[in-house]
Amino acid sequence: MIFEDKKILVTGGTGSMGKTFVRRALSGELGTPKKVIVFSRDEAKQHDMRMSYLHKLVATDEVIYRNFMSVLEFRIGDIRNYGDVCSAIKGADIVVNAAALKQVPACEYFPTQAVMTNCMGASNIVQAIRENGYPVESVVAISTDKACKPVNVMGMTKSIQERIITTANILNPSTRFICVRYGNVLASRGSDIPLFIDQIKNGGPLTVTVAEMTRFLLSLDQAVDTVFEALKEAEPGETFIPRAPSATVMNIARALSGDRPIEIVATGIRPGEKMHEILVSEEEANHCIARGDYYAILSMLPELSNNKKQLPNALTKEYSSADSVLDLDGTIELLKKHRLRVEDLEDSKSGDLLR
Repeated sequence: MIFEDKKILVTGGTGSMGKTFVRRALSGELGTPKKVIVFSRDEAKQHDMRMSYLHKLVATDEVIYRNFMSVLEFRIGDIRNYGDVCSAIKGADIVVNAAALKQVPACEYFPTQAVMTNCMGASNIVQAIRENGYPVESVVAISTDKACKPVNVMGMTKSIQERIITTANILNPSTRFICVRYGNVLASRGSDIPLFIDQIKNGGPLTVTVAEMTRFLLSLDQAVDTVFEALKEAEPGETFIPRAPSATVMNIARALSGDRPIEIVATGIRPGEKMHEILVSEEEANHCIARGDYYAILSMLPELSNNKKQLPNALTKEYSSADSVLDLDGTIELLKKHRLRVEDLEDSKSGDLLR
């Protein structure tokens, strides 16, 4: 039970993935943590998150609620501020770095801000552990498909974050530094599905960028599963990759609109956007192995990879969302499975933290 009696710091803990990670950590499925610290700079989101736990929805949430009262702590701070990071990390056993500037167009227009959060934030974590001698057991950095063969600022900064975290294993050998890289997360903040649902509620039209564009379809819980698996199984310097289905953005829009007479309009590709998500490049495939239901990209640094060269490669080419695309029926079934259709969301309550 990797979380049993551990102090866990979640930077960016009020984001979509951060909130889901916190809920799952509080559930006790990997042991009852001593403390879960939500570290972010948005006091309003922290307040909303705290109130969602206080107003628990159903009796089955009792364990989460009880752990919230005794375990969860909220801390205001900025990942870009070294002093804030040092204060937050002190005493932590596990650090999950989910803090990020992740909106592709925003990063294109404000690249320096992306560097400060996505690169310097990760560097602050590494520096804080090294310079203060904090006995942190594991650091897992949340990355993105856009870090693979990056063509936009968001991807470039996340790719540098991966290198900062990987190299930290050499600088701080007593702490395990690992990464998780995944693609589009269903219904996460700023993704296609919330946009499409809002457009459907307003009578349309639905705006897709390019009809043939494909995206991996991973639920928030599956994203957290990947983080959990990496914390359980990843060796220093490895990047864990989930295996996930994909669909075209046009089929996602059609699956959500259903029989509604709503127009779907192609608006063109946005600044820095990719046609297809790539999670493992052809170069990385040469040092990518299978770990259960996941792929693990081994570090290219000889200090971290020499003892693994005998392991067989799991891939012979890049792993892309264009490889195996669901048809319309398959896309509909996947959305039904994760209860992400408009009618599913209308039936649910707004306090999704406890579901």
